Amino acid sequence: MERKYEHIFFDLDRTLWHFDENSRKVLSDIYDEFDLNENIEVTSDFISTYEIINEELWTLYRNGKIAKEQLRSERFHQTLLKFNCNNELLADKIGDYYVNHSPLQTILLPFAVDVLEHLNGKYQMHIITNGFEEIQLIKLNNSKIAHYFNQVIFSEKVGVKKPHPLIFKQAIKGAGATFKNSLMIGDDYYADICGAQRVKMDSIYFNFYKEEHNYKIDREINCLSELFEIL
Repeated sequence: MERKYEHIFFDLDRTLWHFDENSRKVLSDIYDEFDLNENIEVTSDFISTYEIINEELWTLYRNGKIAKEQLRSERFHQTLLKFNCNNELLADKIGDYYVNHSPLQTILLPFAVDVLEHLNGKYQMHIITNGFEEIQLIKLNNSKIAHYFNQVIFSEKVGVKKPHPLIFKQAIKGAGATFKNSLMIGDDYYADICGAQRVKMDSIYFNFYKEEHNYKIDREINCLSELFEIL
């Protein structure tokens, strides 16, 4: 990739902030805090079941099928139901605990800070996220990476979620950038890469888990450290 960029747009969750590790730590704490061993034999069963259900409900949220408030508690209600525990009040309490404690976690993807330090001063950097504004800001501040970014674009504020072209157009306009001198880096093929492709912005697909695919992409990396050679 030739040096033609002035603006780098990052996704946050699973691209810089290690969503999976941070989430699993809090879910493990929830298992202990709420005595879930009474209904669920091992922590890993609770976590794996939740992750499947959460992904399904996030897809519905991304497509405008359910509201933010419904997502927060329903994902835990459905998880508990899988273990024959129908307790909406407990699900609400767990949902509140998760939302309050998850963004406080600070595990980043390997080399995240090194890469941001390497890019700092060479490019203007920004975040485009579908995550909830109040939560994402806590993540950025607690992880001590907020200062690297000129702007953070939230789908909630724009009114549409990635991959809708409008959120990318708003991001470009806010940054004073152009699609030609900008690059999108993200882990979600549909939201990040397809979104960038729709507006003809170059992109790098961050495939951390090295999952096999047939996606049409500009470039792929499996570790953020590869950006040292690219940018």
